[in-house]
Amino acid sequence: MSQAHSNTNSSEASVPPPRTFSAVDWLIVIIAAMGFAFDIYELLMMPLIARPALAELLGVDPYTTSGNAAILQWTGYIMWGSALSGGVFGLLGGYLTDLLGRRRVLVWSILLYAFSACAAGFSTSAEMLLILRCTTFIGVCVEFVAAVAWLAELFPNPRQREAVLGYTQAFSSVGGLLVTVAYYLCVQLAPYLPPIYGEHVPWRYTLISGVIPALPLIIVRPFLPESPAWETKRRLGQLKRPSIAELFSPAFRRTTLVTTILFACSYGAAFGAIQLTPQIVPGLIPELRQLAKLRSEFDEALRNHDRTRVEQIRREMRPLLQRQEQAVSRVQFAQEIGGLCGRFVLAWLVVRIVSRRLLLRLFVLPALIVLPLLYAFPAAGRLPAYNLEILTAGIFLAGVLIVGQFSFWGNYLPRVYPVYLRGTGESFAANVGGRMIGTAANPLSTIVFANVWHSVISDLRPFQVIAYAAATTSFLVLSLAIILSCFLPEPRQTLED
Repeated sequence: MSQAHSNTNSSEASVPPPRTFSAVDWLIVIIAAMGFAFDIYELLMMPLIARPALAELLGVDPYTTSGNAAILQWTGYIMWGSALSGGVFGLLGGYLTDLLGRRRVLVWSILLYAFSACAAGFSTSAEMLLILRCTTFIGVCVEFVAAVAWLAELFPNPRQREAVLGYTQAFSSVGGLLVTVAYYLCVQLAPYLPPIYGEHVPWRYTLISGVIPALPLIIVRPFLPESPAWETKRRLGQLKRPSIAELFSPAFRRTTLVTTILFACSYGAAFGAIQLTPQIVPGLIPELRQLAKLRSEFDEALRNHDRTRVEQIRREMRPLLQRQEQAVSRVQFAQEIGGLCGRFVLAWLVVRIVSRRLLLRLFVLPALIVLPLLYAFPAAGRLPAYNLEILTAGIFLAGVLIVGQFSFWGNYLPRVYPVYLRGTGESFAANVGGRMIGTAANPLSTIVFANVWHSVISDLRPFQVIAYAAATTSFLVLSLAIILSCFLPEPRQTLED
């Protein structure tokens, strides 16, 4: 028998068999799936409630140009500020996950974002909403890292572990559908719900609904086990102290740098292109282009104290704004369904494809073709007809290819770091790479590349400028991802140190 064959048999013999799921195992999977679902539930809530919430908290009229500008400005503050806060404190959370244990940090992070979301429903100012959205994001960012490390170590059989991680992460995209349904229900049921500050306001009830995942945790927390790998090493005194500096030691430097930049590329495609689609959609519907003109007329009527004209313009704008929201919602729904399918496709492929480089390329390479073409042509209104319809179909495919990559990292990262460094390594890639660097693709598109395209082709409409900027950003970040995938380390088959 050859040495290679002997090593193979030894490796296979060391792999623990899959275990039959017990009631506690199902409880673990359900809690993890709920955590992942409500992560995205919280992240996608702000775009839904931003306009009515900030109009009330800032005391501005969203129909006016200045009011609309103030709402957009504060939406940017909240989205960017919360992402940065989540990135910074999420890195600390990864360190605490290795220091204090997976279960403890997981539970407290879910409680943090659930109760922060609930408190946000009682905000009395835009500043208060900003702070509470930041603490919500911190909880979300910490929860992802703790949950991935926890699940990976609770299921030692490779195929079972990959399947559990893949399918529980797929529920992240369910969160996007849930928050849409929750907002609709809050709008419909608001008159029948208890008043807040004397009023029945749907956006407040939607924020408060974020407390839901905390309720079952209060009951089941005593039944959730700690990671056996982490607990055993802690009990035997073999658990090394985690260190961010060690991520850049010779043993881990390549893994840390490559995964961090690749994670940033995944987020860059999402924030620098896909998340800009709602700004593009109204430009593809000719009658919606008159909204800017109506806002200007509305401002003039207010200055002239012409109440009759003000009300007339309000009536004209109301159906246009409603149609705009409907069109954006249809495209957003297609993207969310695409993301859900992408996560399930990844969960199916991850136990069938051994090479992690190949698996990542199956998502990145098609995305490199689809996204630049999607935003350069139908999103920019450059096709002879059916631009919006083709964009809607294309955004579904874009959701499959980009959101599927997020699940890839949840499966990959636990396998490339030892127990004592696992949470810290995952957190560095996800929070520094994804949430701090990757989200910068948004201003890269909307400020840098938008100005470049506007100076190159001066007669472009605003939505076309954004579309071309999104095409540019997606091409650059996905090209970088293809190149870096060649340097992605292949993980070992087990989670042993």
